[in-house]
Amino acid sequence: MLHEEKKEKFRQLVENKFQIYNSLFMSLPYDKMSNIGMLLPFLYEESRLGYEAEKNPEEIVEEFFSKHTELKTEEQKTELLFKIIQYIERQVVLYDSIEDAAFPQLHSESDAGTILQLHERALQEHQLETTRKKLKDFAIKVVFTAHPTQFYPNSVQRILHDLRTAIINDSVTDIDMLLQQLGKTPFLNKEKPSPLDEALSIIFYLRYVYYDTIGELYKKLKNSFSTQNFTPNTDVIQMGFWPGGDRDGNPFVTAEITQQVAQELHLSILKSYYAHLKNLRRRLSFRGVSEILDRLSDELYDVIFKQEKDISTEEILAKVKEAQKILLEQHNGLFKNLLEDFKDRVNIFGTHFATLDIRQDSRVHQQIIDEIIAKKSDLNIKSISEQEKLDWLLDTHVILNPNDFEGITKDTLQNIYNIKSIQQKNGERGMHRYIISNSDHIKEVLNVYALFRLCGYKEEEIKMDIVPLFETMEGLDAGENVMKQLYELPIYKKHLERRGNEQTIMLGFSDGTKDGGYLKANWEIYETKEQLTKISDEYGIKVIFFDGRGGPPARGGGKTHDFYASQGKTIANHQIELTVQGQTITSVFGNKDQAKYNFEQLLTAGIENDVFKNAKKDLTEKERKLIEELAEISYKKYSDLKAHPRFVPYLQEMSTLEYYGKTNIGSRPTKRGVGGELKFEDLRAIPFVGSWSQLKQNVPGFFGFGFALKELKNQGRFDEVKSMYKGSDFFKTLVLNSMMSMNKSYFPLTSYMKKNEKFGEFWTILFEEYNLSKEMMLELTGFRELMEEEPLSQMSVRIRERIVLPLLSIQQYALIKIQKNEGNREAYEKLVMRSLFGNINASRNSA
Repeated sequence: MLHEEKKEKFRQLVENKFQIYNSLFMSLPYDKMSNIGMLLPFLYEESRLGYEAEKNPEEIVEEFFSKHTELKTEEQKTELLFKIIQYIERQVVLYDSIEDAAFPQLHSESDAGTILQLHERALQEHQLETTRKKLKDFAIKVVFTAHPTQFYPNSVQRILHDLRTAIINDSVTDIDMLLQQLGKTPFLNKEKPSPLDEALSIIFYLRYVYYDTIGELYKKLKNSFSTQNFTPNTDVIQMGFWPGGDRDGNPFVTAEITQQVAQELHLSILKSYYAHLKNLRRRLSFRGVSEILDRLSDELYDVIFKQEKDISTEEILAKVKEAQKILLEQHNGLFKNLLEDFKDRVNIFGTHFATLDIRQDSRVHQQIIDEIIAKKSDLNIKSISEQEKLDWLLDTHVILNPNDFEGITKDTLQNIYNIKSIQQKNGERGMHRYIISNSDHIKEVLNVYALFRLCGYKEEEIKMDIVPLFETMEGLDAGENVMKQLYELPIYKKHLERRGNEQTIMLGFSDGTKDGGYLKANWEIYETKEQLTKISDEYGIKVIFFDGRGGPPARGGGKTHDFYASQGKTIANHQIELTVQGQTITSVFGNKDQAKYNFEQLLTAGIENDVFKNAKKDLTEKERKLIEELAEISYKKYSDLKAHPRFVPYLQEMSTLEYYGKTNIGSRPTKRGVGGELKFEDLRAIPFVGSWSQLKQNVPGFFGFGFALKELKNQGRFDEVKSMYKGSDFFKTLVLNSMMSMNKSYFPLTSYMKKNEKFGEFWTILFEEYNLSKEMMLELTGFRELMEEEPLSQMSVRIRERIVLPLLSIQQYALIKIQKNEGNREAYEKLVMRSLFGNINASRNSA
């Protein structure tokens, strides 16, 4: 579809429907929310015109009260603002449902990045055999995390699902009833979810979305590429899982929780098989076959509901193969495709459903190691060197009892002991990775290896991949040297041999961008991947990169297919692995149509990279030097901003940073450590990026980029940059993703801050860099407006920003009242917290 055709289709399917159903929504009677639908357009107009006239949010909201209401008391006014927030939250859900319902009509099976398009291109370019060869040695792994960027409780998620179905069917009666239900359903969690709650929330998607989606996608892949001699690997699409395993900064994730989540994943996949078999048995009612499937169904029932015994993947497959044999020999293979589909799913999901990863901060491990050495050795922990610690750890034959310790040491040791039983029940695929945050030294990996030995594991029993996570600028710089030392160390070399000479390395976009700024972090990660690829190849190691990416470009998000399709030949491409979280789970993988499309996009991006020649993927030496130069200039600009004495105070006093931890959306605290003055390094990436998003400033997604472009223009070298934009997919993707961040910015909202005595100068620095970045990127791309190349995303952002503008006015109004210490502080703080929800949900990738 051409851009104008796409825009027209979007107008018909999304914009017009939203206007129709929103008018229906506005006319519905809600308890305590009557007349809000009539008042809201007035607040929107006051906001729009007010910001154009450079009024501040306090003036705008007070004018709204005086012109359009007869409210006099502060209590009456705040009560109305709460109702408006509740109303807008529901408008966002309505819009989400309409946009999601239109997804299949706005995207085609033959779009770029689909399996069908991949097959057609491979056929045309005589690359079918090359594609099949790549499919043998390639996989994608989407790792779902519970990071707190999703504010819909499960009850609202289900309404959203049903509303989408009703909209697809154009059932006005159902839509009417569901909108009424929406109006009366609470949007808040009364208390913080536990890690188990978070896990169950995502397991819901595994069971009711991904079980079918991945199964159908694999079938599509088989139908497109299978031959007599070739069938795609069933591991080609994998899922990872962090809730209940990720204890980095989350003291509520314990060894017991990890075991519970592993058990829930185990039982959930067996329940999916049980339900699948129920449908299968309706068709496979033949003598000999039905009896086998009945027995299998009974066994699954006993495991799920009686939990008296267990069942392995191999046992399930043995019964399926037995049934297949009889079906082919005695019943002409009738419905054999249905049984084959079930067998494929058992191969794909095993008895684990998704791989539960363990993650912990390297500094926590070091504290644990120090405690163990102090307690179990004759060494003086205060005077020995790091090398002496490592020597003791790798030479000792001490076996630890977790009960000899307390707190996090006891829990960490118990968790390592538990891994054996989890692997026994869920299979090795169910848990085989231990990720170490904040890695920048060889000791971080060896500490974890040593912990397994201290827990009684023989070397051949350590069936775990130890995964360093390089996420700070220092960590990324150190990555190559760390891995070189590990590859040369005999004890680790033998461990890798036992793991098939494969090494997974995780790279953190979120903390990298927080630390180094947008352009520097992305380039640093690109270069680090190149270095790690080269060093791994030299030592005969197959390296797999696992990207810790968030929703927005400021956390490594943005257009994911474009990003992975732009990676050059100098970066290992055995697997694409990335984290997906919160809003991105619901907005990108939230229903079967979206999930199928986006899994396909990832899969084809990785395959196209190796199969088809494209000069735009490989950076020339000249382009490399140019990006390096731009990255260093932008890094200097961003570093100066970070060093500004007002940087952290600005976020603390002028943004919603302090309110993230009070929202009851995630089990994890919003900053590392407790107490004391807030330091930049203590800030977690999600509240950090999210706070800029709430301010509609999105600083981490662009700051320094415009300054760097301007510097080269001043040197008379802008044609070089333009040439690189046209010639390099990687650089183009960086530019377009940064544009997305800027497109979601709206500085008029906070322009009142330029008059603030304490923060006026700091706000002006941000605003000037935004204007410069916008000006330079439009000149670079030749666009008239931001995101011109992506009309659907552009239109979607525009509508969403319009919906939440009154919400943002309310949030800023409340923050101003708190800063002035006027009125009921508690009520205004609650307004700030409530306004977080709708704004984050509306943006779909704010943090």
